[in-house]
Amino acid sequence: MGLVDDLIEAKILQTDEVIAAFKIVDRANFLPAELKDSSEENVPIPIGEGQTNSQPMTVAQMFELAAVRPGEEVLDIGFGSGWTTALLAKLVGDSGRVVAVEIVPKLFEQGKANVVKMNLASNVEFLEGSWEDHIKESKIFDCIIVSAAAAAVPASLKTALKDGGRLIIPVEEGVSGDHVLVKITRTGDEFHQEEFPGFQFVSLV
Repeated sequence: MGLVDDLIEAKILQTDEVIAAFKIVDRANFLPAELKDSSEENVPIPIGEGQTNSQPMTVAQMFELAAVRPGEEVLDIGFGSGWTTALLAKLVGDSGRVVAVEIVPKLFEQGKANVVKMNLASNVEFLEGSWEDHIKESKIFDCIIVSAAAAAVPASLKTALKDGGRLIIPVEEGVSGDHVLVKITRTGDEFHQEEFPGFQFVSLV
């Protein structure tokens, strides 16, 4: 069986729409040429600049928690290789929109090129630089996915959610070195937080 089938059998990939996106958006197309043969391994893979293409199991769990739907507006922070951006572009469809932010210039160019190569860039806005510079009060999203660990959940990301919006972000867990995957759901002016421990991410910059 392939990696996607393994994740389905393990009940990590569960939603039909997410499964379909993982099957269509081949991870191999977002890896350095010399590492494409490792695309079926359930491990993080280096993509340069001290960053990685995240472990597929982790990405699958994040996307299942995010529950992205067609027509939604999604913010993808730290898109790196472009894999998460391409998956999101597939999930939101032609009626949706993805805003993809990457601070590392070389990865910005590589990740954007990967998404364009897959013909999945028509509903994506690519922004280079710090996510903090691109979050404005007028910009709110149905879902925000962060692919790097923060010291704490930034208040500005919570307020950038629409009513019913979801924020998926890894957060540092004390001195253990592990990260907690946090899901925050906004209902009016209230924020419901769920935590899922036992993850490892690069640090948010």
